[in-house]
Amino acid sequence: MKDESFRDHIGTINEDGSRHFIFPKKPHGKFYNARTYVSWALLAFFFIGPFIKIGGNPLVMINVLERKFSLFGSMFYPQDFYIFVLMMITGIVFVVLFTVVFGRIFCGWLCPQTIFLEMVFRKIEFAIDGDRIQQMKLNRMPWNSEKYRKRISKWLIYFLISFVIANTFLAYIIGVDQLFEFILEGPIGNPGGYGSLMIFTAAFFFIFASFREQACIIACPYGRLQGVLLDRKSIQVSYDYIRGEGELGRSKFKKSEDRSTTGKGDCIDCNQCVEVCPTGIDIRNGSQLECVNCTACMDACDSVMENVNLPTGLIRYASEDNIANGEKPTFNSRIIAYTSVLTILLIAVASLLFLRSDIDTNILRLPGQLYQTEQNGDISNVFTYKMVNKTNFDKAVELKLISHEGEIEMVGHEAIIVEASKRYEGTLFIKISKDKLKRTKTKIVIGVYEEGELIKKVKTNFIGPMKF
Repeated sequence: MKDESFRDHIGTINEDGSRHFIFPKKPHGKFYNARTYVSWALLAFFFIGPFIKIGGNPLVMINVLERKFSLFGSMFYPQDFYIFVLMMITGIVFVVLFTVVFGRIFCGWLCPQTIFLEMVFRKIEFAIDGDRIQQMKLNRMPWNSEKYRKRISKWLIYFLISFVIANTFLAYIIGVDQLFEFILEGPIGNPGGYGSLMIFTAAFFFIFASFREQACIIACPYGRLQGVLLDRKSIQVSYDYIRGEGELGRSKFKKSEDRSTTGKGDCIDCNQCVEVCPTGIDIRNGSQLECVNCTACMDACDSVMENVNLPTGLIRYASEDNIANGEKPTFNSRIIAYTSVLTILLIAVASLLFLRSDIDTNILRLPGQLYQTEQNGDISNVFTYKMVNKTNFDKAVELKLISHEGEIEMVGHEAIIVEASKRYEGTLFIKISKDKLKRTKTKIVIGVYEEGELIKKVKTNFIGPMKF
């Protein structure tokens, strides 16, 4: 019976509960190179993103403090929160669909944690501490001048990068303009802000210098979702156990041996796939929650197979059915269902964004106020209105009653100028002839016009005398 005891514990925790630190070997190969290019593009987007503006708005901003969000230059305010929530749900469904089809490939190729750890901090570590063997020797080495020099220089670089990441992260929250003001104020002028910045810096430093793969194994819920979402048809980094084990199992390589006739598997038990794994697992044990599909084991195995003149692809992107039965990937009912839901959500989000107005307007009757009868017999109601300008330009708007013949009388002023990204509030009277009111409560429609063009319709209730 196959030993499954490895599933009872985490590979980064020793039996006594202490931390087992992972020293992965430096990866090489076509997949690692491809991941490097992808990471460069994503890192460039991350650090440049706050400085890019579309129509005066940030490309991306998630200002939770002021409840303002910007996505691709479109500003979202509390009134638009339902759109933002729907977009988040769409993103979650996309990740779920992606996982069902391609496994945890998001973690290995697109996740910020993996990109920063493997493509930034780990490369610095390789440059200063050396490869796996050198790092293990340095870790066991007593504290001497060499160890002090390497540790201090590495940690100092880590801290500086963490500080830059914290500043960029803050720019995504408050906007780059406010960040520059914040920097110019200095620690004395804004001690609370700088204190928060240092807390973020310390958090990033701790994650990438010490916590590392534990964030993927312990903290991230996505790894747990993987166990629910994956099935036998999901494509993921997999070990071809049929070819690798053969009839007699894996064994060390012998140059003069023809493994196809001896019954031995193609796996030569070199352990390179284990040594290169950043989460410390053995991919040959099968699908595991700790695997982030980083493809490092694929590159390592392909390199060994080429050196011993055996076919590559012993560890490859494949489904369980593909390895066990040779079946090619197909669209099953679950994939079709997720795809349908995702399509519906995308259409809904696109429709809401297309129909979304630059000026959000709410008009409500003033609470506690009854209608008034004018001298000419018209019925008058008092309303309050609130407008939010979602653009970076001042807007001159006008309100007109379009559902009934009547008059709108503004209180205090006639023109409405809503400043860029600001809120505007006011009071108005609406007067309608008594003859035009068919019931006590009448639904009326008010048009919001900009330069004579109708940009939004607002519905509200108008109260009149009781009909007998």
